Amino acid sequence: MKAVLCQEPGVLELVERPSPGAPESGWVRLAVSHVGICGTDYHIFEGKHPFLEYPRVMGHEISATVVEAGEGVAMAVGTPVVVNPYLSCGTCVACRQDKPNCCTNIKVLGVHTDGAFCDEITVPAGNLYAMKGVSLEAAATTEFLAIGAHAVRRSMAPTGSRSLVIGAGPIGLGAAIFSRISGHEVTLLDTSQERLQMAVDRFGFSSSIVAGEGAADAVRAMTGGDGFDVVFDATGYGPSMEKAFGFVAHGGALVLVSVVKDDIRFSDPEFHKREMMVIGSRNATRVDFEHVADSIAKGLVPVEQLITHRTTLENAPRDLARWAHEKSGLIKAVIKVGA
Repeated sequence: MKAVLCQEPGVLELVERPSPGAPESGWVRLAVSHVGICGTDYHIFEGKHPFLEYPRVMGHEISATVVEAGEGVAMAVGTPVVVNPYLSCGTCVACRQDKPNCCTNIKVLGVHTDGAFCDEITVPAGNLYAMKGVSLEAAATTEFLAIGAHAVRRSMAPTGSRSLVIGAGPIGLGAAIFSRISGHEVTLLDTSQERLQMAVDRFGFSSSIVAGEGAADAVRAMTGGDGFDVVFDATGYGPSMEKAFGFVAHGGALVLVSVVKDDIRFSDPEFHKREMMVIGSRNATRVDFEHVADSIAKGLVPVEQLITHRTTLENAPRDLARWAHEKSGLIKAVIKVGA
């Protein structure tokens, strides 16, 4: 089969590899249909991922069809599916609490093990969700949207809450879309006026703040001095995460959607006087994937506005390398693999 292999940082090649073969008991062999390109994939290509071993086949935002089911799996050949790429151990403390998204031994397809920039893969049947009423291209956006949906669910913010989403990249937009679906009044904050304008033009988010010296004053003016009931930080930037504490209303919550290697520092008096919650949000679960799929099927997610760039498996080495540096106008790029 064909596969796009990242041999080392900066080197992508289209290669021939053995097909995965018959699936073992409880697993399923899939024909990959579409794969989204994630920020993680760009980081792997650029050599910025701290724990990755090369060479690696990337790709974890996956839609596919069933080719062959292993023993004990009742999935018909040809079933369209979306793949949950988080392979959990099933026995650790998190898995025992039905939180496989933060499994202590988690392996992510395309990061810790080879992913779906290729014709076929095998995965556990429990990581597959059948898709109905959603195109396979649209289904490939489910995973990254589920991260935002999970963050919104983790926030526990009720309908009518005022939310601030910091970072208008793909993950931030996903959080903003699902915050709006949850009935929140959504404001976006970003350093880029271009990204904020894109959020207006493509998704109808008319309330926004440009990051910088005037951001804190803008938050106070917009909320009558209260701050936001819930703040989602999706920047992956430590200083932004630290400033986000000051945007939260008394009794509110800060959800850290992205992760950084830095220590995050904050003023304890400011934290305590608000009696605010700080919530970590990692990956997503079946509930989130199903919520996203249902929302796409109902037309609540403008997938056609999210997918801005398209390529094929053959052209992916050239295009991914270019898009790693040419980000203007880019929200989500998708690789078409299957026929």
